[in-house]
Amino acid sequence: MWELFQAFRWQDAIDILLVSAILYRIFLMFRDTRAVPMLMGLLLLAAVSLVAHRLELFSLSWIVENFWAFWVLALVILFQPEIRRALTHLGQSWLLRGFLGPSLEERSHVVGDVVKAAESLAARRIGALMVIERTDGLRHYAELGVPLDALISPDLLGSLFLPYSPLHDGAAFIQRDRVVAAGCFLPLSRSVELRRKLGSRHRAALGISEETDAVALVVSEETGRISLAVGGRLETPPDRDALLRRLAELLAGGEGAIGPSFIEGVIRRWWVKEKA
Repeated sequence: MWELFQAFRWQDAIDILLVSAILYRIFLMFRDTRAVPMLMGLLLLAAVSLVAHRLELFSLSWIVENFWAFWVLALVILFQPEIRRALTHLGQSWLLRGFLGPSLEERSHVVGDVVKAAESLAARRIGALMVIERTDGLRHYAELGVPLDALISPDLLGSLFLPYSPLHDGAAFIQRDRVVAAGCFLPLSRSVELRRKLGSRHRAALGISEETDAVALVVSEETGRISLAVGGRLETPPDRDALLRRLAELLAGGEGAIGPSFIEGVIRRWWVKEKA
């Protein structure tokens, strides 16, 4: 035992920590998705293969072994959404957010206009779904809707979701300070722990936040409540100031990436614009 400890190198410690971190991220990625039952099925097949080999069940062993000959292809097919999401998250570093993110002026402009439009729609119990692009490109989803490429404004966002608008059922995509598309349909969340009372808008908001790092703002037409979907989680800020702060944090690259001065500046600009 002492010889084993003597042979232990600092590189081994780093190796263990890296493998543990990777496994932890994989478990988080698979949690609350359809991948969990698939993994259980693969473990069951492995157990069947072991039992068949021990009991010399040649036909069953042949079938299972031929399946494992294509296990790499099978895993890619079965876990394609999870693998795509993992590779996407791998490219989401704070460096990329800093270089590719919008400027401070654009962020404050977007935050103010989006919140003002959401509050106006919520007061009239009009449902809405706005997706704000961050690091991940959303062109694949935006192409499924109607292209606009218009400068963002509260009036424009509000008009898109009026009941008589042909685009009110879909989502509006916001890139930097422009509304690039509207009437877009999004993938619904695959989480098995969603509450049954959540409607299709909330499920779509969670779905796009699970597959990308986008921020989805959703207005409930039943309650008028404004919620944010980010990272596969649904948040409901209690008031306007909390909504402004949280949205500013998310557009700036996440919590801890900005200081109080930026948040106060966004709120100050919003207050001046509201009173003007």
